[in-house]
Amino acid sequence: MLPFQVTNSPFNEQQVDLLNRLWPTLTPAQKLWLSGYLAATEFASTAVQQEAHVSKEITILYGSQTGNAQKLAEKTGEVLKSHGFHVHVLSMLDFKPNDLKKIDTLLVVVSTYGEGEPPDNALSFYEFLHSKRAPKLNHLRFSVLALGDTSYEHFCKTGKDFDQRLKELGGERLYERVDCDVDYEEAAAKWLDGVLSELNKQGGGSVTVLPQQSQVKPVSNYSRKHPFQAEVLENINLNGRGSNKETRHIELSLEGSGLVFEPGDALGVFPKNDPELVDLIIQEMKWNPDTPVSVEGKEEPLREVLLSRLEITVLTEQLLQTLASFSRNQAFHVLLSAEQEVKRKEYMKGRDVLDVLRDFGPWDMSPDQFVSSLRKLQPRFYSIASSLAAYPEEVHITVGAVRYEAHGRLRKGVCSTFCAERLHIGDKLPVFIHHNPNFKLPKDANTPIIMIGPGTGVAPFRSFLQEREAIGAKGKSWLFFGDQHFVTDFLYQTEWQAWLKNGVLTKMDVAFSRDTDQKVYVQHRMLERSKELFRWLEDGAVVYVCGDKQHMARDVHQTLIHVIEKEGNMTSEQAEAYIAEMQKQKRYQRDVY
Repeated sequence: MLPFQVTNSPFNEQQVDLLNRLWPTLTPAQKLWLSGYLAATEFASTAVQQEAHVSKEITILYGSQTGNAQKLAEKTGEVLKSHGFHVHVLSMLDFKPNDLKKIDTLLVVVSTYGEGEPPDNALSFYEFLHSKRAPKLNHLRFSVLALGDTSYEHFCKTGKDFDQRLKELGGERLYERVDCDVDYEEAAAKWLDGVLSELNKQGGGSVTVLPQQSQVKPVSNYSRKHPFQAEVLENINLNGRGSNKETRHIELSLEGSGLVFEPGDALGVFPKNDPELVDLIIQEMKWNPDTPVSVEGKEEPLREVLLSRLEITVLTEQLLQTLASFSRNQAFHVLLSAEQEVKRKEYMKGRDVLDVLRDFGPWDMSPDQFVSSLRKLQPRFYSIASSLAAYPEEVHITVGAVRYEAHGRLRKGVCSTFCAERLHIGDKLPVFIHHNPNFKLPKDANTPIIMIGPGTGVAPFRSFLQEREAIGAKGKSWLFFGDQHFVTDFLYQTEWQAWLKNGVLTKMDVAFSRDTDQKVYVQHRMLERSKELFRWLEDGAVVYVCGDKQHMARDVHQTLIHVIEKEGNMTSEQAEAYIAEMQKQKRYQRDVY
């Protein structure tokens, strides 16, 4: 070995002299030990420095109605933990708002549903943050991932509100807010990369990726990106002759898929568009249906792409702006001006792509340009109406066919009429499971449950009772069901009656709105049973609401407050606080749409 020198080493003359005298006296074993010791000491020192850097805590709060935001928040937490950060992932409902003062870094993952409203489990935190009680947050770094749907007017409004309010309270944006449309995976990944990059940068250097613990692989390979082709076993109309409605009960085979679910989960279904509507679009534009067009790098015939790959029934601001670049119609450009916002929103309601093509020609647009303007056909979600314990390797859904007249044409729900008109026994339907952690049976099977589900909203409660029967649950159960007519619209009537007879279902109240002079709905039945209803609540019952959000769910919510106020001798504020506490205890759960 060459002797140590000042010129070939980082040591001074005195150190070089000492090393040159020591090194020849060492045995090979001693030299090896010394090398390992020095390396280990250096590694330990580096590890301490890294530990000092990565010990910073990050809080991730999520607000989620159907589970998407929760899954993204949990995934974000896992990634950050794998990079050495100490992470707390919490529902906004479980977070103590006063703890905001103790947090340095906050990530918010939140969806918007309905008319720009926060999810149920985000509402109390949202209201606190927008109240006078909200603290100054000059110490806080934050970033918001907002989930939404561009087909709704108030796209990502809840996320935008959180982002703006945190900034108003003095917080500093760690990374700019990212707004996600229904296909959120790519945008969410970009946000996470940006957040991680800023955390590393602001922390004073990069963080070494620590080895992740092995994770249990999912049972199934099937997902939203890779749906399972489920065979149709049954497809029947639940409504009687003469009904104004058509409600399909559909049974699908999951044999060989490995897909599993729990009562309260939903089934994602990929439909096909109405062939009649597709043909009218092609005819309007005088295109050849067999013209090859490119979608996601693949060439397929135009008609097939419009049938099964792209959304043609939903208008969005972005779609109109894109189509305008191919139109010479002055009225169309006027409609898209800022001054015409109200008129434009009114135009978009109840209209589809065919309306735009007919109303605002002539068009200078090729089939390829047209299809590149459209967004991907989205899956539709249906509450699962069966339990795996009762029907192994099967999944059942309840689908109400949507048909209505608007702007001189018959309009049809994409998936509901696909299922009602063109889905036959033996056909294959692309499906996947959408887990919803916010709509679940209580873990204690002795807990009483109250289920409120008019129309197709009753679907998950069929699943609930099948599950409770299979496991021998002893807890009481009470179902409120409503529809138009007793004779034609009493969905799953014989099953409820059988469960009432064997005790799986303790009580059932029904409301058929068109059978009486004055319309009677489920909330009226709740008021009639207010004393007993409140007694069940006091006994710890969990309340579940499923169905229409705009009218039924709001009316049921107000009725619950009224019942608690009246029977509990409370003020309106106390009754609302009672409901809020039930939500925190997961005793008030809603699956509304």
